[in-house]
Amino acid sequence: MSNVREVTCQPSQQRALWAFVGIGAVGMGLAVVRATYGTILDLWLGIGVLLAVIGVMSLCAVTAEVTADAHGLRFRKLLRRRSVPWADIADLRIRRLHTNNHRMPEVRRISVLLRNGRTTLLPLPQATLERASDFDAKWEALRALHRAYGTPTSDHVPVISYRTSGGSWAGSLVACGLLLALAGGAASLVPAVASYERAWKSAAPCPAGTPTRERATCLTTRPAVIARTEVHSSRRTSWLYFTEHRPLERLAVPQDAAQAFQAGTSVELTLWHGEVMGVAGAHYVWRDHVPTGGSVAVIAAALALAAGYPAAQLLLRLRGRRRPDDEVVPSALPFLGALAGTAVWLLPLCYFHATTLLGSPLAITWAVVGSLGTLGLCALAWRATRVRTPGEVGTNDADAGEASADEEVFVAACFLEPTDYNPYRFGTHIVLGGGPPAVTPHAGPGRFAAKRIPVQRLTVKNVRRARGSDGDAIPRSWHVAELDDAGAPVRLAAAPADLTRLLHALASAKTPSRAGTLP
Repeated sequence: MSNVREVTCQPSQQRALWAFVGIGAVGMGLAVVRATYGTILDLWLGIGVLLAVIGVMSLCAVTAEVTADAHGLRFRKLLRRRSVPWADIADLRIRRLHTNNHRMPEVRRISVLLRNGRTTLLPLPQATLERASDFDAKWEALRALHRAYGTPTSDHVPVISYRTSGGSWAGSLVACGLLLALAGGAASLVPAVASYERAWKSAAPCPAGTPTRERATCLTTRPAVIARTEVHSSRRTSWLYFTEHRPLERLAVPQDAAQAFQAGTSVELTLWHGEVMGVAGAHYVWRDHVPTGGSVAVIAAALALAAGYPAAQLLLRLRGRRRPDDEVVPSALPFLGALAGTAVWLLPLCYFHATTLLGSPLAITWAVVGSLGTLGLCALAWRATRVRTPGEVGTNDADAGEASADEEVFVAACFLEPTDYNPYRFGTHIVLGGGPPAVTPHAGPGRFAAKRIPVQRLTVKNVRRARGSDGDAIPRSWHVAELDDAGAPVRLAAAPADLTRLLHALASAKTPSRAGTLP
């Protein structure tokens, strides 16, 4: 690819896209006609609008184009054209989209990093993993042009995904804001719901002679006869129908209540504020559920706790803002444990003291003790998610748990490239002791299916944190050692302390006095 002079990226299946553009034009005409001569809520109007949207999307796709030559990059969209010289481009990076959803195919696109720090996403090329051959060819051609006429800032292929520090944080911000807004809305309803609950609990039967206009605040009873019932599954609402629609046509009840009453059964209805709050028969009594202030407060607290997880993701991205964009950031799962521990004391507190939090010494003590526990859990989560560079792993960590030469120890680690000692990347562990180091597809015991590592061929070049190009198969906290295997690059991934221990063992195995004769 070093002699590449020009690269052009155009959308595939242009005929099909132009056909959709034509269908969209027809749909737009249909929508205009129906909006002019029809009604607003019209089926054909909705179909026309849908077809018009599909046509516009197809037009955006079919008019996209990316061209690169010795002068720079030129790309266009439907209403925009832009040209960027190679001198203004710091790097070309691969952007992986939808990698956090296993049901959606992963889409790869090219992101352009400018010298001023801004990024832009090229409309083409883009492809899924199943159709990556053409994408890889275009990517290599663009990289060759950039190396020939520009100055790339990285000597490797930067890959940006949801696991890396340069990934998008807009989704976490929107999720956090939405959950907090829902939590605030639920919390604002707590006083009203608690007041309604107290009024229902204090309601008494209306005394004889109570005026009609005052009967809404007390309990009244009305006889009724059930005409028929509709029993549905628990996911759907069941109904009780009354004869002559008196005092109402039908009443929504749970499935078990609809099964308990039969057609022709005489019942007594309990009314409060004009609503039926209970149905009493000879053998079954149904009471309507009245929400409590504590239950609404629990919902508000649960929503606020749920907002803590995307907030933790934002915090970790802010914490790693000085790291390279393609470096994998730690997982926010430790903060999920802190949120779960907070829920243990916060949800019961909200349920039992929804409106009396500041008026009860027990509630105040409960909240203070629980908050101190939450601070401790957050401190542990903060420590667990710190960014550990390879230099922070000392010899004490590497030598921890060092086994004797005859004792087999299986260390979780994997080579990221397929080799003769790691065919089809089958290895999940490396066994030390009891013989030369070997790759195994299991955690022991025994060396069944083990492949001996040719340590004499391996030379350590660099140890670094995991990058987006290393894939999603390894945990976020692992480090990667870049090795030279007789001229071929090989990557070994493991936990920081385990990787240091493995490299020490591989280096020691080269000594004949400890490793014996190796191939």
